Amino acid sequence: MRKPAGKFVRILSIDGGGIRSIIPGQILAILEEKLKAKTGRSETRLVDYFDLIAGSGSGGIMACAYLSPIKPQNTTARFSAPQVADIFLRFGKKIFEETFDHKLLSVGGLIDEKYSSYGLEKLLKEYFDDLHLSHLLKPCLVPTYDITRREVHFFTQHTATKPSEDFFVRDIARATAASPTYFECKRLQSLSGVSYAMIDGGIFANNPTLCAYAEARKLFSHPENADKGVTANGMVIFSLGTGKSKLHYEFDDAKNWGLASWSRPLIDITASASADVVDYQLREIFGAVEVAGQYLRVNPELGIDINAEMDNASVNNVQALKELGQYIAEEMDGKLNNLVDLLVAE
Repeated sequence: MRKPAGKFVRILSIDGGGIRSIIPGQILAILEEKLKAKTGRSETRLVDYFDLIAGSGSGGIMACAYLSPIKPQNTTARFSAPQVADIFLRFGKKIFEETFDHKLLSVGGLIDEKYSSYGLEKLLKEYFDDLHLSHLLKPCLVPTYDITRREVHFFTQHTATKPSEDFFVRDIARATAASPTYFECKRLQSLSGVSYAMIDGGIFANNPTLCAYAEARKLFSHPENADKGVTANGMVIFSLGTGKSKLHYEFDDAKNWGLASWSRPLIDITASASADVVDYQLREIFGAVEVAGQYLRVNPELGIDINAEMDNASVNNVQALKELGQYIAEEMDGKLNNLVDLLVAE
């Protein structure tokens, strides 16, 4: 077991949500600024004050970016929180680019995935180059689903100790973002040459916080007892959603839906419901040992000016998502300050 660096084992967890990841991106950029102010160190990065970072889908891409070093074997983070936010702020259009040729071939996404993966894979190559999972700075947890072996697969830096368990980070990021109907599944290989066919971990853990909690239980020792695994009273968890959609489905419409009509709503409903269940479970876990303040979940409702579709990367929608993230961070200023105190506690 690993001994935590501070008073608590500190976990950051980020939901999937496509372009809506702009919301947690803005909140985390502000959190990083608060950590800089608290520590008096301008070079402070989020990774310095979290012991494990988890993320599903677009949240998995962010997790990998926060944990990336400048170069392999280096202990300095490559990206600041604002630079990670730029993945979706600046490049959302490239990720969700519906070219005429692909739209024609896929019949608007009816007989093939909606988007070509070319733009996304090119961007991930630029961000992660040939970085390996084992090169990441801290433990991570990135869920995917292996459609060939029909099993859940968690990519974890702390278990990537041999080539059969190590992968290119760009491939991991692409796999966890392979949301059915949006992007084709990802075929990737371990560094030992074994092939896997993966889709988005968001289909079962769009909110990966409970998975991260379970991983931390076996990975870290209790801060006050090195022979015992950490429990909720020895953890601080910051869990970020990508916004609650106000989109609802009418009975008169849904009662006549078939397979084609249910595909997109089912993905949306499953992701939202599973995220809420995980939040309920963790609130109960932390509340039961009377440390409710050590678990903070942020998942704001999306305003009427925001399109909830995960692929709406229009200029207006991107700006509205950015402003919502900034607004939420300002509204919860006191809670973020309390979180900073917990993160830096020794």
